[in-house]
Amino acid sequence: MMKHIQYLSLRSLVLLMLLSVGCTDILEEKPRAIYTPDYFKTEKGVYGGLTGMYAHLRWIFGNAYYYNSCMTGTDEATWGASGGGSGFQIHDLSGGGLIMPTNSDASNVWYNAFPNINTANGVIENATAVGISPALIAEARFFRAFDYFLLVQAFGGVPLDLGSGELAFNISTLRTSVRNTVPEVYTRAIFPDLAKAVSDLPATGRVKGGVTKTLARLYLAKAYLTYGWWLENPGNIPTYPETARTDPDGHNAQWYFQKAYDLAVEAIDDPGPFKLQDTYYDVNLGSNDRNSEMLLYADHTETSELYNGSSLTYANGGDADNFAVWMLTWNYTSITSSKTNWSAPTTVNSVQREAAQALGRPWVRMAPPHEVFKHTFADKTNDSRYDGTFTTAYRGNWPKAGVTNEFLYNANNLQVRPGEAILTFLNEDPAQAIDYSNTVYKSGMGLGVMPGRADYVVAPSAISRLVYPGLWKLGTYRTDNGTGLGQPNAANTRPFNIAKFSELYFIAAEAAVKGASTQGGKTARDLINVIRARAGKWRWNNQGNVEKIADNSAAMIAATPAAITINYILAERSREYYGEGYRWYDLVRTQTWKELGASYTICGPRVGDHTPVTFKRTIENYHFLRPIPQGQLDNLDITAEQKAAYQNPGYL
Repeated sequence: MMKHIQYLSLRSLVLLMLLSVGCTDILEEKPRAIYTPDYFKTEKGVYGGLTGMYAHLRWIFGNAYYYNSCMTGTDEATWGASGGGSGFQIHDLSGGGLIMPTNSDASNVWYNAFPNINTANGVIENATAVGISPALIAEARFFRAFDYFLLVQAFGGVPLDLGSGELAFNISTLRTSVRNTVPEVYTRAIFPDLAKAVSDLPATGRVKGGVTKTLARLYLAKAYLTYGWWLENPGNIPTYPETARTDPDGHNAQWYFQKAYDLAVEAIDDPGPFKLQDTYYDVNLGSNDRNSEMLLYADHTETSELYNGSSLTYANGGDADNFAVWMLTWNYTSITSSKTNWSAPTTVNSVQREAAQALGRPWVRMAPPHEVFKHTFADKTNDSRYDGTFTTAYRGNWPKAGVTNEFLYNANNLQVRPGEAILTFLNEDPAQAIDYSNTVYKSGMGLGVMPGRADYVVAPSAISRLVYPGLWKLGTYRTDNGTGLGQPNAANTRPFNIAKFSELYFIAAEAAVKGASTQGGKTARDLINVIRARAGKWRWNNQGNVEKIADNSAAMIAATPAAITINYILAERSREYYGEGYRWYDLVRTQTWKELGASYTICGPRVGDHTPVTFKRTIENYHFLRPIPQGQLDNLDITAEQKAAYQNPGYL
C-alpha cells in the first residue's frame, strides 16, 4: 500500500469528536492517535471516526498553502511582495519557477484526503454491525465521496484500493498502489456514495454544521457537472491514467449535464433549513457566521485551543491553522501618520495590527491583479459584492495600542481621528492626478495624496504586489478583544466556509448553458438573476463604515445579458466567491484556464511601485492536473519505471 494511505487518520494526531445526537449540539473533541479495525467494531469507534471526518476539513480548508494552489495562477491572484521566490511565485506560472512533485501545494489534499477516506471505509464496513443508523453511515459516505471528488479534480485518476481491496478499510502493510481511471473513480465511488447520501441523510443536520441532504445534492450535482465537462473535453486536455472519454454506464455528457441541472433545482426547491441571506454583506459578516447559507464549513472556535485545532494567541502558519486570509493581507501596519505637523514630523503607525475583520495579520504572499478591480468588480455602485469582499478603507486605531493623541496629521497636513480613514483605495482611477511622491507626507508605503483629502489614496491602476485592498470577507472576527487589539497573531477562529446554498444556482445555470432542458422560471438567466438581485441589496457600506439601505436589484437584473455564456457564469462566480478557493477548480473544470488566466496586470513589489506591468503565464495542458507528491512516490515499494508511470505526465 501507499505509506500515506494507512489506518492512521489525519497524520499522527487526529482530533476525534464524540458526537451527541441533538441537531443543535456541538462537536466535542478528544485526541486519539490511530484508528484500528477493533476500534471501528464499537459504537464509540464509529462515532469517533465519523466526527474525525469533520476535523479533517481543517487540515485542508483554511490552510494557506492549499489555498495558494486554488488561486495563485488564476485570474483571481498572483504572488505578493513577500511571496517572490517561493511556492506562491511558482504557482503563478509567470516565470518564477515550475510546479513540481516536490513543491506543489496541492499535495495537501493528497496527504489529508486519503487517511480520511480510509477512516470512512472503516466506518462504512462496521457501522451496520454495531447498530448505527443509515443516516450516520451516509455521513461517512458523503465524506468519502467529498475527498475523492477533491482528489480526482486535482490529480486525475486515483486509487480506490488502498491496500485491502477496493473501497475497503486498509489493514495491509503493502507499499504498492494502482491508480484507477477518472471514470472508475466517479462511477464506482463518488456517484454511488453521494446518491446514497442524498437518499439517507436528513434535511436538518444531526449537529450544527453536520452534513445534510441539501449538501449531498449540491456535491452530487457538481460532480455530475464536472464529469460531464470531462466527458465532453472541449479543450482536448489529456487525462491520466490514460483512458477513453467514455462513461462505463453508457451515458454521454448531456445526460450528466441534465442530471446536474435537475438535482440542483431539486435542492433549490426543497432546501430544508437552508436559504440565501438577504444581503451579500450578511453572507460574510463575522458576527453572522454559520448562517442559513452555509452548507459545510471547517469549524473553529475562540474558546478552546483543543476544539479550535490551533493556538488562540500565536499561530505559526501551518497544518490546521486557519491562516489562508493572511496571504491576501498586505502590511497596512507600516502606514505612518504624524503626531505633529508634517513640517517637523513625529511619525507613528496609525493603523495597528488588530484582530478585526477589516485588518488581521499580514503575510503579503498573494495579491489581486488589476483586472479584479477593473473587470470582475467593474460595477462598484449597484453591486454590493465588491464592498462586501474587500477592505478598501483602513481606519485609525492607534489608541488601542496606547498612543494617546486625540488626532494625528495625515495627508495634506490634515487631522485624522480614531475611526477615520487613514488610507482609501479609490473605486475608480480619478481624472485628477494623484501625488505618490511622499516628499512631504511620508506615508511609509508610497501612498498617494489628493488635494483636500485627509486620507491617503491609491487608485486601481496603482495597486501593486505590496499595497492592495485586503480580503474583508475572510477577515478575523473575535468577540474577546475588549478595548484593545485582541489576538491578531492567532489563527483565524472563524469557520472556513466550504459549500454554500448559493452555489446550487450557479451549478444549475452552468448545466443549462451546457444544454440541459430547463424548467419554467429557471433558465440560466433566471437563476443567475436570483444571485444578482441579492447582490444589488445593501444594508451597510464597508468603505464608508456607515449604514446604507439601497435596493439596486432592478438595475442588476437589467444589466444581465440576454444570452448567458460560460464565461459570464465564471465572472459571476468570481464576483460571488472571490478569494474563497474555488477558482482553479472552476477554470480547470470548464477548461478556460488558459484563456482567463493567460495574463494579468499589476504594479511591482517595492515601496512606491505604481507603474502597471503586464505579465504572461505559461499554462500547459499538463498543468490541468497537479503532480502526485514526491513524498508519496518515494514511499512506494515499486520500480523506478513504475513510479514514473504513476506520476502525471509533464512532472517527471
